Amino acid sequence: MRKSVIAACFCCLLALILATAIGLKAQYSDKPAGQTEAAPPSDEGPNKSVGETVIVPRKRPTQPPQPAPQPKKEKIDPDEAYTLRSEVDLVNVGVVVQSKKGEFLPGLQKENFRILEDGVPQTIKKLEAAEAPMTVAMLIEFSSLYWEFLYETMVAAYGFVQTLRPEDWIAVIAFDMRPEILQDFTKNKAAAFGALQMMRIPGFSESNMFDALSDTLSRMDNIDGKKAILLISSGVDTFSKTRYDHVLKQVQASDTPVYAIGTGQAVREWYDARGYMGADTNIGFLQADNQLRSFARLSGGKAYFPRFEGQFGEIYNDISASLRNEYNISYTPTNPAHDGKFRKLKVELVDADGKPLKLVDQKGKEIKYEIRAREGYYAPRPVE
Repeated sequence: MRKSVIAACFCCLLALILATAIGLKAQYSDKPAGQTEAAPPSDEGPNKSVGETVIVPRKRPTQPPQPAPQPKKEKIDPDEAYTLRSEVDLVNVGVVVQSKKGEFLPGLQKENFRILEDGVPQTIKKLEAAEAPMTVAMLIEFSSLYWEFLYETMVAAYGFVQTLRPEDWIAVIAFDMRPEILQDFTKNKAAAFGALQMMRIPGFSESNMFDALSDTLSRMDNIDGKKAILLISSGVDTFSKTRYDHVLKQVQASDTPVYAIGTGQAVREWYDARGYMGADTNIGFLQADNQLRSFARLSGGKAYFPRFEGQFGEIYNDISASLRNEYNISYTPTNPAHDGKFRKLKVELVDADGKPLKLVDQKGKEIKYEIRAREGYYAPRPVE
């Protein structure tokens, strides 16, 4: 029994010691009872798995993520959609109306013209007939290939410059192996004459006419107003890099008329009459003349082949009058396709009933006339 009393006293003492320890811990602790103490801060920065400003890394998925579904495109009503359109396909055609006697016929109105593109009538937006300064690039063959033609060539060049008005622009370009701009566009006749005086002794026996004409056409494309290329040449090409068919297409695509003066006609006839010119040479010259005619016809210009010096004055006046009395027609084609294809043009004069227009002189006699314009153009190519 004594052992039982001692065991009970030992248990009471142990319970008292535990209670005292718990009370002391609660008295000196800053945390409420039952709350665990936070771990000390780490030198490695903030904990990347918890906190308000820290992104919690996601668990790696067991399967690869699937792409988010694309939103369905809404159908747009073309009648309600806003479309910005600009009329960029404006075609300009220079037209010369001249009687069979060489007289120009001014005073025609927009209603008097009808223009067909691939046989389809077009609506003319604007007709300009006012006299304006002309811009001429004089392209001169300066080669020793046919030195007998040089005098006639220089007579033609000097004589044309002399007929220019103070408001006209002129550029002088010579070519043999390659074109060379001796004088860029200027209103100063003295400067143009100075450029011609540089052409004294030809240095090469080449005449790369196709290259020279192609280069000059490209330079003239950015010039507005009444413009032309005056090509003074024998028409012979030696070994141009540019092919003849390519130049023809470029002439058709350009809005710059080519007026050609074929040189050496009198000299050729003199040699031919005396048997100095072989059959092959004669055929070559005929082909050269045909090339000049093609350049002029396709561009809406004209080709001249003077046989004596007295004809030059008439030629100068005709070229100047053609440019100054030229009608300029502008229209937007009904065919909007950008296919790069050739569009054939035809210009007619019509009356109020759509019939061919009849013109009469002061005596009431009918005037026979001809219409000169380029035969067509190439549509723009699609934008890649």
